[in-house]
Amino acid sequence: MQLFDAHSHLQLSQFDADRAEVLERMQQGGVGSIVIGVDLATSRGAVELAAGYEFLWAAVGLHPNDSPKEEFDIAAFEELAKHPKVVAIGECGLDYFRSGGTPEEQSAQKARFEKQIELAIKVGKPLIIHCRNAHDDMLEILFSYSQEFKNEKLRAVIHFCTVSGELAQKYLDLGCYLSFPGPITYTDMYDDSIKVAPLERILAETDSPFAAPVPHRGQRNEPAYVEGVVKKIALIKNVSAGEMATQIVKNSQKLFDIAG
Repeated sequence: MQLFDAHSHLQLSQFDADRAEVLERMQQGGVGSIVIGVDLATSRGAVELAAGYEFLWAAVGLHPNDSPKEEFDIAAFEELAKHPKVVAIGECGLDYFRSGGTPEEQSAQKARFEKQIELAIKVGKPLIIHCRNAHDDMLEILFSYSQEFKNEKLRAVIHFCTVSGELAQKYLDLGCYLSFPGPITYTDMYDDSIKVAPLERILAETDSPFAAPVPHRGQRNEPAYVEGVVKKIALIKNVSAGEMATQIVKNSQKLFDIAG
């Protein structure tokens, strides 16, 4: 692999018309990716898609508010997590921006997030964490698992990391990886979080089909576009794009236990 996209949703309907072409561009560009589930149905879809391609892997989880009425079916997700192509639990976490306006909603999100933390520990796979407008509660929960982070029973990556340098450092201090998305290519708001991140803790992602980087901003995103994200990270870290791409592939292989 020459590039790695740590977070895509290639199983979604936005790719139904040309998924084969998108996958062909990935293969031609040496791009690997993790296909991310946001509920039980899309998690099953992620596994099914990843099973058919050597450069795809899957993550299974329940998003904090994409399917607010869906209960976290521990048995079903644990069974999915046994598939050899499943390398992570998620995306899961907290999101008070879209549906966390009441204490009851926040409590429900915390409860199902903690269930997924426990599943990640049980199956020995890292968490892919979604967090929006909820970092205080997120850090409080994660700090309660400090010992599990320390002994590496729990590993995690902050998906779509668009936070301040100060907040990024708090996640790094816990042992988290940071995954940077397309918006870093058209704003300098998140440069500090990239600057404080050690090279060996950085991942890159597209979050396809959302949030395309320049020069594709405003278009449907796809994993091949992760190259633009990598180039911007390299510029901020003052290393070559090739060196950064290689480092991100190594980081992804280590975190997700993916063979080279």
